[in-house]
Amino acid sequence: MTIITLTTDFGLDDGYVGAMKGVILGIAPGATLVDITHALPPQDIRRGVSVLREATPYFPAGTVHLAIVDPGVGSQRRPIALQAGAHRFVGPDNGLFTAAIADAQAAGLPVAVYHLDRPAYWRPEISRTFHGRDIFAPVAAHLANGVPLEELGTPVDDPVLLPLWRPERRPDGRILGHVDHVDHFGNLISNVPGAWLAGRRWTISIAGRQLVGPRPTYAAAEPGELLALISSSGHLEVAVRNGSAAALLGVQAGEPIEVWEREE
Repeated sequence: MTIITLTTDFGLDDGYVGAMKGVILGIAPGATLVDITHALPPQDIRRGVSVLREATPYFPAGTVHLAIVDPGVGSQRRPIALQAGAHRFVGPDNGLFTAAIADAQAAGLPVAVYHLDRPAYWRPEISRTFHGRDIFAPVAAHLANGVPLEELGTPVDDPVLLPLWRPERRPDGRILGHVDHVDHFGNLISNVPGAWLAGRRWTISIAGRQLVGPRPTYAAAEPGELLALISSSGHLEVAVRNGSAAALLGVQAGEPIEVWEREE
């Protein structure tokens, strides 16, 4: 009973997600389907990278992750499936799996990428605008049924990879990072590891504002107050209690953030 997760920018107002699930269950009726999200901002590949990085490590080994943010559907962009560590991924070759590949490689885990070029594992008729239903969903289902990755396509060694923002520790002790993404609440989740800040007090500078942190919880601040804390993913986060830091500061993903140790 393999798990297949679904992550898309399709929303829930239309029948797109339901159509993909119908295709999957028609091929792999024993699969367990789990929605990670269908509310990604349209065409926002980088946000898809962040969501997959946040959620997929918590699923059991062998899970198939079907992810679609596909502004290039119908073009020359390749459909791919890949093994990254203990997880498998299916979707467009447009950088969506950048973090999955990078994190597996950093951990010394195997990575293998395949161009999906075996139509026998697709639906008989292929829409130029809905590869999610006609290519990716059936491939995910066949993986769940035990078809090996190498049967589904041709190996490739040049998947599209997006540049990842990486935090930097400078010789003077300062830390330079970026806002990796803005969550549903308007919290600014950075790429600065919380472990780098453990046991000390820091000044955090972002968008012309400075604050001291990290605080232990949102409740440690007054309503409407800007604060810094460590997020549930273990990274430095800037938030507003009962509000939106993104709206207050007028920032989005990619905003620089600088941190230095506070002199008491």
